[in-house]
Amino acid sequence: MLITCQAGHENLLARELAELHGLAVGEQGSGWVRLSAPNSQLSTGHLAFAHLTLLEPVEVRGDSVNALASRIAGFFLGNVRGERIEGAWPNMWLGPQETVGLGRRLSAVETVFGELLKKKLARVAKLAVADVPRGAGPARGLFVFFPDFGRAFVARGAQLHGQRRMADDELAPSRSFLKVEEAFVVLGREPAAGETVCDLGAAPGGWSYSAAKRGARVVAIDNGPLKGGALNHPKIQHRREDAFGFRPSAGETFDWLFCDLLEEPHHVMQQIVGPWLARGWCRRFVVNLKFGRVDPIALLRELRTPGSPLATHAPGACISHLYHDREEFTVLGDVG
Repeated sequence: MLITCQAGHENLLARELAELHGLAVGEQGSGWVRLSAPNSQLSTGHLAFAHLTLLEPVEVRGDSVNALASRIAGFFLGNVRGERIEGAWPNMWLGPQETVGLGRRLSAVETVFGELLKKKLARVAKLAVADVPRGAGPARGLFVFFPDFGRAFVARGAQLHGQRRMADDELAPSRSFLKVEEAFVVLGREPAAGETVCDLGAAPGGWSYSAAKRGARVVAIDNGPLKGGALNHPKIQHRREDAFGFRPSAGETFDWLFCDLLEEPHHVMQQIVGPWLARGWCRRFVVNLKFGRVDPIALLRELRTPGSPLATHAPGACISHLYHDREEFTVLGDVG
């Protein structure tokens, strides 16, 4: 397997694979790692730092654009022989953005590959889409990753982990709006009209605004002010209270718990996430945990250990390092 991640976090992905899954990494670079041996036992859906996993990739080498394109085309054409492709298929070409000039080489090889494919399979070429489906799960198409100028890893199958760059909204009061928008993609669902949301630590209101614009009713808890599209929004009730002290009314259950606090992650888990899940105060949740001052791999181990609030009350919960996350995890799932 070759697994991509956010650039600068490849060492953490390698540690996650080694320390939590007992797997050795054979090679790594900016935004990617490769396992030293195949492992069919690894459930890549449980990896927090993984963004895209190429399944059974084949290494292709070449000294020129034409040589690389020809060999990638040969791999693809040989692999699709006898396969009937009727709909859109992902055609993804990736590589470290930090390597100067590699993007131009990648684009040039992709262009020549496209021309070769049109000559051989024009109908299939027209169905290619330079994107992956929304959400997490398996995908089949063509996935090409260039670690450097003279070689590429090519695969037909990939495991998507759901991360993707989201479109901004000029009314969103903060960058954190993008994180919760991306979290909905990973989770595979989003707040709907008529649902209720409790947003702990809401200010300046990016997450509250995201839910309210979908028609959900939001209780935003924060002593700080709301801004932008969240300020005076008819679907948002702002309560100037402390997030750690807020408790729902007797018998009240929110459809969603949001929590994005600049607090130590163990404190958030113990004082907010644990009680909210154990007492059934929410049906599903999106929580951000900052790991800038703790060991993120140790934190991952704790979150997944038997007896933890997640394992006990939300065993299917996802822990993900999103495209829009920095030094933090986004934890999301359903209660029960």
